[in-house]
Amino acid sequence: YGGMGLDFSYNIAVAEELGNIRCGGIPLAIGVQIGMSTPALTRFGSDELKKQFLAPTIAGDFVASLGISEVGTGSDVASIKTTAERKGDEYIINGGKMWVTSGSQADWMCLLANTSKGPPHRNKSLICLPMNLPGIHITKKIDKLGMRSSDTTQIIFENVRVPSKNLIGEEGMGFTYQMLQFQEERLWGVATVLTVLENTIQETIDYTRQREAFGRPVLHNQAVHFRLAELATEVELLRSLLYRTLALYLEGNDVTKLASMAKLKAGRLAREVTDSCLQFWGGMGFSSEVLVSRFYRDFRLMSIGGGTDETMLSIICKYMETLPKK
Repeated sequence: YGGMGLDFSYNIAVAEELGNIRCGGIPLAIGVQIGMSTPALTRFGSDELKKQFLAPTIAGDFVASLGISEVGTGSDVASIKTTAERKGDEYIINGGKMWVTSGSQADWMCLLANTSKGPPHRNKSLICLPMNLPGIHITKKIDKLGMRSSDTTQIIFENVRVPSKNLIGEEGMGFTYQMLQFQEERLWGVATVLTVLENTIQETIDYTRQREAFGRPVLHNQAVHFRLAELATEVELLRSLLYRTLALYLEGNDVTKLASMAKLKAGRLAREVTDSCLQFWGGMGFSSEVLVSRFYRDFRLMSIGGGTDETMLSIICKYMETLPKK
């Protein structure tokens, strides 16, 4: 369908390189296109659906979006309320999605909706939804703290009719399909942030080396160069965890626990590195003119998007068998 047929390690290599882009919004939009909206279609979609939606998305002719989160539902995917009711050879979709990356420019959406009234983990399906259908309303573009070059929207569905053949895989398997790709999403996020943190530390070294205070470079203060050494060490530890998890994943192992650990650490380290480095830039760090202030805003999302820190902790505890039973 136009792709190169490479394994997931190449996605990680690309993700690391995209970290050299001097903002978070562009790698985010690319990540949604190639690692969030399309994996389920690639794995489980019909040949007809792949030709209609996947091939032009790979070619770059279509912009794809992912419709999972809702106004009252983020990391708790099982509690979404949007419905797709089967009538004849169509689904009729009602509800809405929130935090849709690239939502205002998307040609199609990989939509998760309830297709039956069964148990919440077995009543959901993924549907390829063309975004030019009647009844689709983009209510607003959301004004965000960071990732400002990536448009994020709220979208409402009112009796939207879509052919039932647009179903990805089997009806009722949508939640499972979505869970399968979460690990790849999270590893992608870790990879994009690695290069960002390295660059943030290096630019802080360069700045504090030439910026003088009290007659000497700021970098010559032990509190500064020791702290930067600590942060660089943490980044290398995160890289090692990512590469170990990736190697296990390529061998066919379940890496849910390790991927959740890496995602948790990446989100927290993104906050720690950007906050510490911004401090060393002084008043300049509080301006919008320097990279560290943009990364401080953009990568605050790492602890929220794709599953919050708290969700990662719950997953880790589940695998450690320390999570209390419901």
